[in-house]
Order: sequence, then structure tokens, then C-alpha cells
Amino acid sequence: MSLDAYRGAIMLMMASSGLGLAQVARLHPDSSIWRFMGHQVEHAPWAGFALWDIIQPAFMFMVGVALPWSVANRRARGQSFRSMFAHALWRALVLVLLAVFLSSAWSRQTVWSFNNVLAQIGLGYVFVFLLAFTRPRTQWLAAFGILFAYGLAFALYPLPAVDFDWASVGVPEDWNFLTGFAAHWEKNANFAAAFDRWFLNLFPREKPFIFSSGGYQTLNFIPSMATMIFGLLAGELLRSNLPIKRKVKHLVLFAVVGIIAGGIIALVGLCPIVKRIWTPSWAIYSAGWVTLILAAFVAIVEWRGWKRWTFPFVVVGLNPIALYCMWQLMGGFIRENVQRHISRDVFDIFGEAYSPVMERAVVLLVLWLVVLWMYRRKIFLRI
Repeated sequence: MSLDAYRGAIMLMMASSGLGLAQVARLHPDSSIWRFMGHQVEHAPWAGFALWDIIQPAFMFMVGVALPWSVANRRARGQSFRSMFAHALWRALVLVLLAVFLSSAWSRQTVWSFNNVLAQIGLGYVFVFLLAFTRPRTQWLAAFGILFAYGLAFALYPLPAVDFDWASVGVPEDWNFLTGFAAHWEKNANFAAAFDRWFLNLFPREKPFIFSSGGYQTLNFIPSMATMIFGLLAGELLRSNLPIKRKVKHLVLFAVVGIIAGGIIALVGLCPIVKRIWTPSWAIYSAGWVTLILAAFVAIVEWRGWKRWTFPFVVVGLNPIALYCMWQLMGGFIRENVQRHISRDVFDIFGEAYSPVMERAVVLLVLWLVVLWMYRRKIFLRI
């Protein structure tokens, strides 16, 4: 139950779209409290960390956490490794294609983009699935080996020339540029950005791909595999025969080590913490935070036995793909129909300044009610 509640909480956080707090914060530039809240519900522009950055690593981490249960359940049903491997391949393909579909929903043609979280999971899922059949030592080595090799690829990629035209890759003049060795991870002038300028132009496009406005890259799936592997290790720990108290202590220990280690790597200038390109320091640092949250859920739900409060989250946690797709496709539809059938000013009940909060809260409520309807009828969208 703690795992479903954790997954559901993260999905509801994502589907809330920050409850419009960032928009309200811009109306209160002199308020330190509003500035803090606005910062936390938006992704960091590049280097740095905000609460909103934790959503994707938590989602990917939970994929790894759930994997030992999935494998054990399939084994209990008598499925062979070949059957499970074929399903892993199918799941990976469907996730990638679903991500492309969602990215293309409002475009005139297919948008071949692979930085959507579902695509990122799909691209790395088969490798992580295979690791589920190995020893923990192999999994640790695989995770850190991936991060080391990926970091080395960035470090060896040449830095831009002094007279480089940053505007040509979508970086404004007032950008807070990284300096020193950390500059190897600069926005749209790094190893992964160069790969996408080749790879994404292999697909039919309305115009050639030059850069990602947000700096997100396809190759993010490589270091994010480490995030899923860390989740796999956490899942195997939770499935072990250790007492629940020791499990929680182990999770907290690993979490603290990850947060400190990732922070030190960034602090000494080896590699900045950048969620948008999933730097190795970010993979370690964020893994620490999402593990700490998992420990909290396990301690409260499984150890202390406080379960009733989790119901709103569990409802979503059992149908994460359904909520994700509805959030991507139906947000505008829900908003427009609420205004059409109730009032055009329905979201201004607390004043126009707070209409973004009401709008997103109402959309979130409708989405949750749909998922609740599915839950009560035992309709679960699984891949």
C-alpha cells in the first residue's frame, strides 16, 4: 500500500500543474513567501534544484521499486523468462510509442520526440528488467558504471568556442552560464544535444531539429536508468526478510548518502546538478531524495500502520498511466466544459488573481473523480 500511495501522491502532484502557484507568485514579486512557493512549483531553469524537479525521478524510481514484485508475481503464475522478456520488450515499445502519441496530440504531424517520461522509461526498461535477475552487487556496479561512462562522454565532448553563437541554440544573452569544468554540461552545447541534432533529424519533421527550448535530450534515458536501478535495489530491500524497522533505517541511510554525495560532486565542480539533462550528480542527488520519501511512506504506512489517509493516493497509484494520459489530453477539455456548463467566471470565485489556483484544482478534482470511478469498477490501465 505504501508503494501505491507514493506513486499516487507523485502523480497527483504532477497533475496539479503546481496549482497555478507560480502564476500567482508573479503577481507578488515583493513577497519572499510567494517567491519561494513559485520557485518550488517550477523546474529549475538549469543548474539547481526545486521541489518540482523531484516528480520525474520519483516516477522512474518507482518503476524500479515495483519491478521485483512484478517479476515475483509472474514467476508465481508459472511464466518463463522468455515470456517475461517478451512482455518487457512489448511494454518498452508501447511506452515509447505512447509518449510519441502524446507529444504529437496537438501537432499537424507525428512529433518524434523522446524526452517524455514514458519514452524515457521505455528506452531503458528492458536493460533494467534484465538486471532484476542479477545480484545486487551487479546492479550497483551497473548503476554507477552507467553514470561514470555517461559523465565521461560529456567531459570529453569539446567546449564551445569563445565566439560561439549561443542564440543559435536558444540560449539568451542573460543566461547564467556554467563555468570551469561544469561548462561541459551547458544547455544545448553538450554531448547529448549534439546527439539529438543528428538523431532527431533522422525522423520526418516540419523543420530540422536544432535545439530543445528546455534543454531536454533523448539520451537522458541512459543516466535515468541508474535512477530505475536504484529503485530496483530499494524494491529488493523491501521484499527482503529484514524487519520493517531495519528496512526503513537502510532506506534513510542510503537516502542521506545519496543527497550528500550528489551535493558534494556538484559543489566541487565535477558535475553540476541539472535535472533537464539528468547529470550523474543529479541522478545520485535526486535518488537520495526520492528514497527518503519512500522511507517516509513505508514508515508511516507499513511500520506504523496508518493507512486510511492513503486512499486518495492509492486510487491514483493503481492507475498512473490512465491519469497521466488524461492529464496530457483532457486538461483543456475539462476546463472549457466547467466554464461552459457552470459559469465563465467560475474560477474567479476568490478573485481573478487566484483563478489559476481554482482552475487547476477543479481540473485535478475531475481527473481524480474519473480515476475513482475506474477504481470502484476495477478498471486498471496496465501495459
